[in-house]
Amino acid sequence: MKRFHLPQVVGALIAGVLLGPAVFNLIAPNEVISSVAEFGVILLLFTAGMETDYRQLRKTLKSSMLISIIGVTLALGGGFASAFLFGNPTFESFFIGVIIASMSTSITVEALSEMGKLKTKTGTALMGASLFDDIFVIVILAITMGIGDSEISVPSIAMIIIKICAFFAFAIASGYGVNRLFNWLYGRFGNRGRFTIFAIAYCFVMAYLAELFGLADITGAYLAGIAFCTTRCVDTLETRTHELSYMFFTPVFLANIGIHTSFAGMSGSLIAFTALLVVISVVSKVVGCGLGAKISRFSNRESVQVGVGMIARGEVSFIVATKGIAVGYVSSLMFPSIIVVVLVTVLITPLLLKAAFADKGAALNGSANGSANGSANGSVNGSGSKELSS
Repeated sequence: MKRFHLPQVVGALIAGVLLGPAVFNLIAPNEVISSVAEFGVILLLFTAGMETDYRQLRKTLKSSMLISIIGVTLALGGGFASAFLFGNPTFESFFIGVIIASMSTSITVEALSEMGKLKTKTGTALMGASLFDDIFVIVILAITMGIGDSEISVPSIAMIIIKICAFFAFAIASGYGVNRLFNWLYGRFGNRGRFTIFAIAYCFVMAYLAELFGLADITGAYLAGIAFCTTRCVDTLETRTHELSYMFFTPVFLANIGIHTSFAGMSGSLIAFTALLVVISVVSKVVGCGLGAKISRFSNRESVQVGVGMIARGEVSFIVATKGIAVGYVSSLMFPSIIVVVLVTVLITPLLLKAAFADKGAALNGSANGSANGSANGSVNGSGSKELSS
């Protein structure tokens, strides 16, 4: 992929598809690969947290919430309408909407990191919006599961919200303490290699606690990374963690998505439904999140970048789908459709992001500047006044 000037994340995904049951069937999905992949996504989000521009994150927090709300609403509504149109029961259709409502933070993070755009205004807004996406979808999922069990109540909803708020309160308090501690350690002992070990340990503790409080583990990992983003030793922590992630764990995570891809048992009507669901998944995020960004006074170009960055679906969609199938709210026949939606969206997101961030005027300006400088250099050098270095 690097050879063809395409995001490397696409190569890892395609490798998984080729090796998995969908094509050559050389590797079947298994617990070992899935476990390694889980480490990969946690380290990926932890690194993203450390690369976050904290000041920019604070500035774009309200924008991120608005982007997420509109994107989740349109995706959920579009998924519901698509499933209902194909004759699915009302409750199952709503659950399918919930499945495609949340975006995949990890794919967008990897693509933005590769392009060096993670610390931009757009990149920071995308990270904030992805956090809210996970929160909103998890709350909606809990309410939907309650409705399916006929046990929904105000106290149960309140408990879910209290648990989420409690986790974020703990994350803020512990993050502040860890930040101060690492700055003190850096001042007292200098830059030590073991700091990275302690930092990764904190990352996994936060990932575990996030799941304990009903959130996705990647949410805890990202918040752990933010705790270190303003420390004096952040460059060392970021470099060493990125090497650990990039060399092994993250490529396995990306390939694992492809390995889980299978098209077995897909009928004609299911293929048509899947195609419609893919279109809805893409359009709902581009329009909804792009609109949220535009309302938040992002430029037209930035709004498109935000919308495109929110397209990818991933781990949260799998989690919601698995829960729904396990309790019988969604037919297991729907799972191949969900896999296709995830695969298509994670494949096109890095490509569309590359196009959205491409500076079309750079080449033209570079050419014009080169011609002008060349003329000036030739003129000046010809007269013997002086040389102009490039």
